[in-house]
Formats: sequence, structure tokens, C-alpha cells
Amino acid sequence: MTDQAVRGGTQGAATAADGFVGRERELRLLRTDIERAGLHTLAGRPAPYGRVLLVAGRPGSGRTALAGELVRRIAGRYPDGVLRARLSGPTGVPVPAERTARELLAALRTPAPPAGADEDEVTGALRDALAGRRVLLLLDDVADSGQLLDLLPDNRHCLVVAVARGPLTGVSDVRPCVLGGLDRGAAVELLRRRSGAAPRITVDPRRAEALAEACGDLPAALLLVAGWLAARPKLSVSDATARLEEIPAGADPRRPDVLLRAFRLAHGGLPGPAARLLRLLAVAPAGFADAQIASALAGCPVPDAEGVLAGLAGAGLLHPAAPGAYRVPGCLAPLLRAELHARERPAEVMLARARMLERTVRQLGACRAAADPDGAAAARRLEAFPRHLRFPGRAAARAWLEERLPALAAAVRPAADEAGGELDSLARRLALGLARAGEAHHGREAAAPESYRLHELVLELAERGGRQRERAAALLRLADLDLRTGRLRQAAGRYRAALDAARDCGDTPAAVRALESLGDTYRELGDQARAADWYGRALEHHHAAGAWPEAARLHGRQGAAHAGAGRWEEALRAWRASAALHRRLRDAPGYARALGEAARALERAGRAPEALRTGRDALAAAARARDTGLQRELRLLLAAASEAAGDAEGARAHRDAADLLCAGTGSSGPGGEPGPAATDGGSAVTAGATCESNSHQKKN
Repeated sequence: MTDQAVRGGTQGAATAADGFVGRERELRLLRTDIERAGLHTLAGRPAPYGRVLLVAGRPGSGRTALAGELVRRIAGRYPDGVLRARLSGPTGVPVPAERTARELLAALRTPAPPAGADEDEVTGALRDALAGRRVLLLLDDVADSGQLLDLLPDNRHCLVVAVARGPLTGVSDVRPCVLGGLDRGAAVELLRRRSGAAPRITVDPRRAEALAEACGDLPAALLLVAGWLAARPKLSVSDATARLEEIPAGADPRRPDVLLRAFRLAHGGLPGPAARLLRLLAVAPAGFADAQIASALAGCPVPDAEGVLAGLAGAGLLHPAAPGAYRVPGCLAPLLRAELHARERPAEVMLARARMLERTVRQLGACRAAADPDGAAAARRLEAFPRHLRFPGRAAARAWLEERLPALAAAVRPAADEAGGELDSLARRLALGLARAGEAHHGREAAAPESYRLHELVLELAERGGRQRERAAALLRLADLDLRTGRLRQAAGRYRAALDAARDCGDTPAAVRALESLGDTYRELGDQARAADWYGRALEHHHAAGAWPEAARLHGRQGAAHAGAGRWEEALRAWRASAALHRRLRDAPGYARALGEAARALERAGRAPEALRTGRDALAAAARARDTGLQRELRLLLAAASEAAGDAEGARAHRDAADLLCAGTGSSGPGGEPGPAATDGGSAVTAGATCESNSHQKKN
């Protein structure tokens, strides 16, 4: 059984090895609830979805730790693994069900619907993937019932452990396990383990109980106070209790906020630079921070930032998230934001955020460069980045990206919205950097869903700022993704919008690409006439700019569109124009192929003699280009043209030569006998010409 943690999934779920204490009664109740017959069963109706266990409690109550410990103890019952996901960001904004479903499908190694598919299709694919499995799902920070219902498996052999602030009334047959504080003995034991003050607590258990009571027996508050006490070995437990009770604890003194009080004690005991960095972590992407992010936020050297982060984690103010990386606990995120707004000037916060985004964009560039194949060019690209931003290899860069992708994707919108749009440019660069790095490491198809979301955000930023050039680029990227996934009408609409935006800002290259792409889209739709028309409009720009290689290629596409519509004369003109340009450019393979298509158009138009002459010219060009595959195609085309001209023997000779070319042995000689090897570029043409000459002589 493997534990599959979804990207951005639950972090810091305490286990026995991590120091999990207490909650034995709650664990017994939850395990009993698994076996309890549900209301659907008692009513004689099968449950419509998998069993749900709900752990409810306010932030800081240890609800995630309890759920994680339960999962650790019962995971062996679910041979198909454990899936984890967090359904809300650090600011409480729900994660879209479509994104979570895609991440769960990726953890199951199951193909997901294409990029841009609607939410119901993606969540339906997840339910289908879970239908034949016995899986345990841990869904943390559930915002509401609807969010949970979208992800529930239809399979009754799956179990869902949900963590939420309160009851989820929209989910039937669920009895929440509501958490308060720890029992007093467990609270004291947690203090003893995490404070490094075991002797101080052992010799004075009554005062240790008083300290636990002052913390409301709340696990998060206990951990903060324990960290504060561990850093002060000369202070007693009584000193800690007195300091804690001196701190104001919210607006209502009758109901003190013990977590706020413990946070203020821990924050107030930090050195100035460490306290400021902690506050600035409120703007870290999804609360995720490593030494690079912390260094950029605080404007300090990377080694210094690394040491401060380790110290904050030791004080219980951060949770480990990955090697060298940390996450702000969800219960502390709003307290950090309040301290940030109270103590830091807005301009300084914006500057720190801009430094962080700029550093992250550069790291993404280095990550993308590390995905390039080994070679001098890739090495030169990596050398353009500072040494501390480089990656030792492709595997390290990919691991870095996978750990940070959810957090960085979540940081794009706040970067734009919370700064009133002043950081739109950096947010756009971050989104594009994420999309490009994802495509470089995961491939275009695998990265398409995330790229689609990122480009939608880039489009939104461009439209908000009235930047038509960026809007055109974003529309083109989204339309390309729509085209690849078969949403052809939507692609056509976006290409038209991109064309209008490109014309408005005078971006001719983007306008031409939109015109060509419209032609490609209408060909996919089967409207060959409109496709040829759009290609023709793009051709006008290529001819005006003297872009002859592009014009040669596009004449060929236009010819193919005309041929698809059965307009053989128009197709012939287009292919002849393409051939003339390829010949002018000294592109022998392109010239041969264009001539071959012209011969095909002549043959379909019923002009067999002209088709034979043009086909022979094309065959000679293909031989000079040493394109054996094209030679074989042309042999078959010449065979059809010979039959249409009433030359059965010539047709047979061409087919024999095509068979020999397919086998790679050579061409046929006069009368269909084997001739020189096909690797000799001119032999196939000579043999074919001799065959035709002999057959015509016999007819005459």
C-alpha cells in the first residue's frame, strides 16, 4: 500500500513518531464510526457514496493532526493507497474541485480529461477512477458541503476522512467528531516533549498544568509556548505562565483568544529580523517558503534566511513541508497577516512581494533551462543565471517544480489583486514562467490543464490592463490548447478575438499566426473552403513581407484545403505556386513534394497526360533529394495516372518499382525487372522513365 500525497496536500499531519499525544477517546470513536451501520443501510438503501468521517474543530485544535493519526492507523485496510488533498488555501479561499480532482487523478496515475474540460467531467472521471478501488482519502480544510460532495467516490469501499471548521450539514449520514482542547494530562505531556524543559515540568507538575490551562489546552498554543520556553532554559514554567497571562488576548477579556496570546508571546520573543521575516511570510505563495523566497522577502543573504527559517520551525511557528522548505500553519496565517498590516508599511510589503516574484520568475527560468537536453547550448543558458539559482540537473529541477507548483500557481492571482494591479507584469511573467517550466518538464499534454488555467489568468490580466499585444498572445495560446483538445468552435472564436487584438495594436506576426490558425481550425471542422480563404489572407501578409519560406509552406496548406473541397484547379494553382517558391529557395524535398501534389491534383482533375509529365518531374526531384518515401508515393501516383491514360503495363511497372522502394531494395528496370539499388538517387527515375518509354513503344 502506498501513500500518495497530492501536490499541495496536507502537510504536517502528526503521527506517533512526530510526537502525537492524546486524543485516544476521539480515535476510538472515529474507528467505531467506520464500522457503524449508516442511516442508508438501516433504511435498506445502499449508500450513494463512500463513507465519510468528519473531524471538526477551530484552527489550532489539532484537527489535521488527529485526522493524520487516524489515517496512519487504518491505512492498512485500504490496499489501493491513501490520497491527500487540501481543499482551501491559507486565506480560506476554496480550491476549485476541478483542480483537486485533476491532482487526485494524477496521484492515481490515471489520465484526466483534456485541458479546459468542465468541472463535472473532471470530477466524474475521478469517481470512475475510484469505482473499482479501495482507497482512503484525507481531505483537509473542507470549506463547505458542496465542495466535499463534488469529490466523494460512488464506491462504498472507499473511506473519506474530512477535516473542517464545523459540521457539514449538506452531507448526509455524517456525525462530526468535534475537537476542543486536549485532556490536561496530554496537554502537559505535549509541553514536556516539545519544550525541552522536561525537568522543569517534572518537578513542578501543578504549574505545568496551570500553563496548559492558560493555553486552553489548545495544541497549537501549547506548541508555540513550548517553543518559546525551549529557547529560554533559565526561565521556569511559572515564568512562562506569567508572561503569557500578561499579554492581551483579544477584544473580549471574558473569552480570551489563547492562540492569539500564545502567538504574540512567540512573536514578541523573536529577534527583530526574524520577527520581520515571519511577518513577511504572510505574502509567501500559499504560505510556502524556502531559503530563496525568504531571502527575497527580507532582502537578506540566502544562508541567513535558511538559518532563520530553521529557527522559526523549531519555535513551532512553521511546519516542515519539504526538504529545506516550510509552510505557515493555517491557524497562524490570519494572525501573521494582521501583524503584517499593523507593523509594516504598504510600500515595503509591495517591494518585498516584488522581490519575491522576480526571484521566483528567475528560478522558473533556470528550472526550464535545466530541462533542455545536455549540450553546449543548454550549459550556456544555465550559466546566464546566478550560481545560487542553478540546478544540479534535470531531476533536481523537476523535483523543485513539483514541490512548489501548487503554491506558485496559487500566488499568481494574489500578486495581482492584493497590490491593486501594480504587480500585473510580474504576475503575468510568473504565470508564463510556470506554464513554460511545466511544459518543459512534464510535456505539453501533461502540463496542458495547468497551462490552460495560467493562460486564462494572463488573459484576464491583459484585459484588465488594456494591453492588446499581451491579450492577443494569451488568446492564441488558449486557442491552441482548445484546438489540440478538440474544442474547435471555441478555438475559432478565440483565434478571431486574437486577430482583432493583434490588428488593434499593430502586431502583424500575431495577426498572421491567427489567420493561419483559423485556416487550420476550419480544416479540422471540415469547412475546407473557409480554410483556404483564411490561408489566402495570411499569404497576402507573407508575400508583402517577402517571407518566402512561410509563403511556400502556406501555399501547400491552401492547396490541401482546396483539394479537400474537391476544387482541383484551385489546388493545382496553389501547389504550383508552392513548388515555384521551394525551387527558388533551393528546397529540393519541398519542391519534389509540391510537384507531386500538383500531379495528384492533375490526376484527380482528369488530366492524366499532364499528371504523368508533372509526376515524372516530381519523381526526378525526389530522387535528387534522396527521399525514398516520397519516391514510392509518386510511383503509386504515376501508376494511377498511367491507368487513367490506358497504359496498364506502365502502371504495373510503377507499382513494382514502388514495392521495391518499400522493401528498400531498389527500383525496377525496363520491363519491370529489378534495377539498380534505390539508394542511387537517379536509378528509380531512370528505371521508371525506361518503363514508360518501352510501354509507349509497344503501344505504337
